[in-house]
Amino acid sequence: MKRHQFFVAVFVVLNILSSCKKSADTESDKNTAKLVFYFEHFADGKELALDEMKYISTAGNQYEVTEIQWFISDITLNKNDGSKLLLDDEKFAHYIDTNLPETGKWVVTDAIPVGEYESISMIFGIKGEKNKQLMYTDPPENDMLWPVNLGGDQGGYHYMKLNGFWINKEDQRTPFNFHLGVGQEKDADNNITGFIQNWFETELPASSFSIDENETKSISIRMNVDSWWDKPNMYNHDEHGGKIMQNQKAMRMGVENGRSVFSIGSIASVVAE
Repeated sequence: MKRHQFFVAVFVVLNILSSCKKSADTESDKNTAKLVFYFEHFADGKELALDEMKYISTAGNQYEVTEIQWFISDITLNKNDGSKLLLDDEKFAHYIDTNLPETGKWVVTDAIPVGEYESISMIFGIKGEKNKQLMYTDPPENDMLWPVNLGGDQGGYHYMKLNGFWINKEDQRTPFNFHLGVGQEKDADNNITGFIQNWFETELPASSFSIDENETKSISIRMNVDSWWDKPNMYNHDEHGGKIMQNQKAMRMGVENGRSVFSIGSIASVVAE
């Protein structure tokens, strides 16, 4: 009899604990919503067409893009009162690859407090203190490793690989690897004396939005590829050549141009199916 009473008591306690957990979970779900990010690649105001020699840069380079791989990290929601919400603090970076369509979607795991948000800011690439060697062990992310001799220990992974071809001055179809990552400081003899962090933070224009309880908001972030070659620097492939990982001048131009590369494609509520 006593044994029966013991098991009954245990059952009651477990039910109480389970009910408490459900109540706590339900309470924590109140006044929150969800975000899903999508990533787009555009050129000349239209969706980017890969493997087509159809684009002309401001410098007059005729070019095509074959693939783009890049990291976005530390997406932050900014409120009017100056407070900030850093998204996915544990999974702070997301990899996007035009060869892998599934990477064009990032479902944020954070519960987003409802309310009004003034803007969205983001890091292009990965901040140096977070950009650690070998933090990715599997492809495709580990294929973005930045060479140690070029500063990989100061920033473990490429921010971006933008690959393609352009028609050079000799009218030849020539490959370019527009790769951004840690840059190098060099002395008069071209010896590396230090490293330069080229990641940057940018606030997306026209990125204000509001979100209601239990709502899922879809936000598309657009990379305007032609802006990499545009302003404030007119980037010329004939001048900088096909490979720039050891050319900080060319990477710096890309970083400065990159601040106007990103925009919002759309912000919309997701209709439940």
